[in-house]
Amino acid sequence: MSKPRKPKGRPISGWLILDKPVDFGSTEAVSKLKWLYKAQKAGHAGTLDPLASGMLPIALGDATKTVPYVMDGRKIYEFTVSWGEERATDDLEGDVTQSSERRPTEQQIHDILPRYIGTISQVPPQFSAIKIAGERAYDLARDGAAVEIPSREVEIFRLTLLACPDANTAHFEVECGKGTYVRALARDFGRELGCYGHISGLRRTFVAPFAEETMVPLANLVALEAIEDMDERLAALDALLIDTCEALSALPHLVINDDQAHRLKLGNPILVRGRDAPIAESEAYATARGRLIAIGEIGQGEFRPKRVFA
Repeated sequence: MSKPRKPKGRPISGWLILDKPVDFGSTEAVSKLKWLYKAQKAGHAGTLDPLASGMLPIALGDATKTVPYVMDGRKIYEFTVSWGEERATDDLEGDVTQSSERRPTEQQIHDILPRYIGTISQVPPQFSAIKIAGERAYDLARDGAAVEIPSREVEIFRLTLLACPDANTAHFEVECGKGTYVRALARDFGRELGCYGHISGLRRTFVAPFAEETMVPLANLVALEAIEDMDERLAALDALLIDTCEALSALPHLVINDDQAHRLKLGNPILVRGRDAPIAESEAYATARGRLIAIGEIGQGEFRPKRVFA
């Protein structure tokens, strides 16, 4: 009987909050960081288009188990809309499909924004990762197929017009929920204003719970490759990681002892006692000595583990 194959790479766990540059894909970024950190596993929390820059949280090792909690968080984008053209991709990458000489006034732009705040119905772009009959919409669009993408509800918490530097462009900031396509906002603004529009600049500045100041430019990481001593280089890289627990900061937190941690790691429930102990929670996380042990459910006086961490 053959032995289980030992995973390649270091068993590290944590988050690196990358400031992704333009013309660098999200999948490419994950591969780069996995190689830099010599990590066993890596994944990102929310794709950024190659033409977009900004915050791309990348999970390494066991932190990949917490990706869904970051995917569900609020996001903030700053974006520029160029008026007069609608494009196949709703950004600079695609061919022009509609054009207009009309340009909106600043007041006209202000007037439409309230209709895009709250729970709104949005049709994702043709070039998106939405699956249609098992295939990605962008693959179908690249093959020249016009696909019917159903609308879906998304949440817009805040939408602000920042500036109109000239008649052809407008700068915005939006705070939104999971699944919102900023490119679709630009497309819909242009259609409603009768002038057409597309994204000509997009930057993500916030993905809950990670703050903007935690971002690390890719150039800073690449510069560390110049450190010849591997241990020294990895130590410098590890110093940039954020603790895995940070991704779970919105969940209730239990501090447990070593015996309880051992039980959880074996997949067993533990008793939850104390005046301040939660009575019932669909999800919570437990730590021992500051280390993440498990994510689980609290009910009937017990914490039952659903995901256990090394």
